[in-house]
Amino acid sequence: MSVGAMGVFDRRLLLAVDARGYGSADTARQREIQTVLPRLLSESAEAAGLDRASWVRQAAGDSEFAVLPAGSDEQALVEPFMRRLDAGLRAHNRDRVPGARLALRAAVHFGPASEAPNGFVGPGPVEVSRILESDPLRRALAAAPDAALAVALTAPVFTELVAQGYTNFRPEEFREVVVEKKEYRGRAWLWVSGYDVHTLDLGDSVTGSRSASDSGSGSGDGSGDGSGSSDSSGSRTDSGSASGSGSGSAAAGAGGGDSVTTNLHGTVFNGNVVFGISK
Repeated sequence: MSVGAMGVFDRRLLLAVDARGYGSADTARQREIQTVLPRLLSESAEAAGLDRASWVRQAAGDSEFAVLPAGSDEQALVEPFMRRLDAGLRAHNRDRVPGARLALRAAVHFGPASEAPNGFVGPGPVEVSRILESDPLRRALAAAPDAALAVALTAPVFTELVAQGYTNFRPEEFREVVVEKKEYRGRAWLWVSGYDVHTLDLGDSVTGSRSASDSGSGSGDGSGDGSGSSDSSGSRTDSGSASGSGSGSAAAGAGGGDSVTTNLHGTVFNGNVVFGISK
């Protein structure tokens, strides 16, 4: 096999989890979180039929980053693992006062992650880490005080697994958001156990989804962001052209009136794709 200068290219299933409120907890509480977290993750993996012993894990007190072996079951990690983790957290929190309850954020991604001398390299580990630490996911859990688990899925996981019906999650249970963290900009789909995530206040500046009336008509704001429209599953249909002309001109033309063309200059972001538009 031919190997490039960067080594062997590989895609892996990636999981990152982090506990809420660890930094403000006292020593006894921190010790409890460090004891309970790995136990719950192991029990959830076993219930989902995943071999946690084969995961390459990087633990950091209240968090864990894991790279699963090649060929690991994506469906098992996204649904039975997460549902069992939620159930385990709720059982742990039963009869505890709010300040003593354990709540987790989790992010799942399938993307490039190749072994390196001191771990893994590639955009995959960076992406799942940025999404785990993102404002939308943090705010989603903060806005759901009785929730034990908030999960973020990246585009490959949501669009190819959930939106296609390979889990018992309904696509509308997830909310699409824009994630901007350090050098990373992308999208994620959020689910919060026991809550309608669409009703949670995440702040206008971090919400990426639009209402059905905005995204489904095809004649709205002229597609000035070049991102097109969204269907009911949360997947996006690209409608902007390279010239930057929006859907407003098409709508006007269809009605027999004067057409309007919007010229865009600069850079337009569509998910992880960047279009350079020149005058």
